[in-house]
Amino acid sequence: MIQKENKSVIIWLLSGCLLVFIMVIVGGITRLTNSGLSMTDWHLITDTFPPLTETEWNEAFEQYKQFPEYQLVNSQTNFTLADYQYIYFWEWFHRFIGRIIGLVFIVPFVYFLLKKKLNAATLRKCYVLLGMGALQGFFGWYMVKSGLIDNPDVSHFRLSLHLTFAFLTFAYTLWVALDLLFPERKTVELQLRNLARIALVFVLIQIIYGGFVAGLNAGLIHNHWPLMSDGQLIHESVFMEQKTLFLNLVEGKSGVQFVHRTLAYVVVGLIGLLAYRSRKFRLDTQQQKGIYTVLVVVFLQFSLGVFTLLFGVPIWLGLAHQIGAFVLLASLTFTLHRLSK
Repeated sequence: MIQKENKSVIIWLLSGCLLVFIMVIVGGITRLTNSGLSMTDWHLITDTFPPLTETEWNEAFEQYKQFPEYQLVNSQTNFTLADYQYIYFWEWFHRFIGRIIGLVFIVPFVYFLLKKKLNAATLRKCYVLLGMGALQGFFGWYMVKSGLIDNPDVSHFRLSLHLTFAFLTFAYTLWVALDLLFPERKTVELQLRNLARIALVFVLIQIIYGGFVAGLNAGLIHNHWPLMSDGQLIHESVFMEQKTLFLNLVEGKSGVQFVHRTLAYVVVGLIGLLAYRSRKFRLDTQQQKGIYTVLVVVFLQFSLGVFTLLFGVPIWLGLAHQIGAFVLLASLTFTLHRLSK
C-alpha cells in the first residue's frame, strides 16, 4: 500500500517521466525536420524565448548563415527567413522543454527536501537523477557542437548518446517512482528476472543503433523487407563502405542498418521467450500484465520499424517508431521492476 507522504513524490516523478517523453517526441521532430542546427549558440537565459522582432529574426538568420548547414546545404535552395523560422521553432521548443524539466525537477525537489519527505534511499536516487539531467543538457550541447564546425550534420555517435541517455533518464525516473508506488516486496523468479534483464540490455543496444541510423540517415537506403534489396538478405555494401568490419558496423550506413534490422529479431525473440517461459510460473496480476504488454508492444514496434523502412522514413512514421521505442522501454522497465522487487 502506498504511504500517504509518498503520493506527492510519486506524482512529481511521474510528471518528470511525462515531460521527458514529450521532450523525446519533440526531439524526434527536431531531428526529422533537420532543425537541430538552427540555433547556433547556447545561452541559458537569453534563449528562453525566440526572437520577438523582425530585426532580431534577421540577426539570428544572418548568424545562421555563417555555419556549414546553411553554406553547404540550404544556400543551394531558395531558403527563406520563413523556412529558418520553422526549423528554429523546433530546436527552440526542444530546449525550452529542457528548461521546464529542470524547473519541474529542482523546485519540488528543494520543497520535498525541506519538508523531509524524501527518505535516505529516495534522496540518493534523486541526486542521481539531478546529475543525469545536468549531463543530458551537456550531451545536447556536445551533439549540436559537432555540426557547427565543418560538417552540416551532427555526429551520429553524439546524437545516439544524447538520445539513449534521455531514454535511460526516463527509465531510471520511472524505476524510482515504481519503488515508491509498489513498496511491498514480492517473490522473485530469478529465471524470468534475468531474462528480462537481458532483454532490456538488447533493447538499449537497439536504441543506440536507432540513434546511429537516424544520425546517418541510414533508413533512406535498402528500403526493402525482409531482404535488404531484391534478392539479397545481406546487401554487399554492408562490408564494403569502411576499411574494417567494425567500422562498417558502426559508421557505414548499410552496416548500421543491417545491425538495427538484425537486433530487431533478437529483441522480439527474447521478449517472446520471456512470455513463453512465464507460463511455467505462478505470477501475480501485475507481473502477467507487464509481460503481455511488453509482448504486444514489441510486435507493434517491430511492425512500425518495417513500415518506416518500406515507406522511406516519412516524418510521422519515423516519429511513431521513436514513440514505440519509448513505450517498449517503459513497459519492459515496469515488467522488470515487478519481477525484481
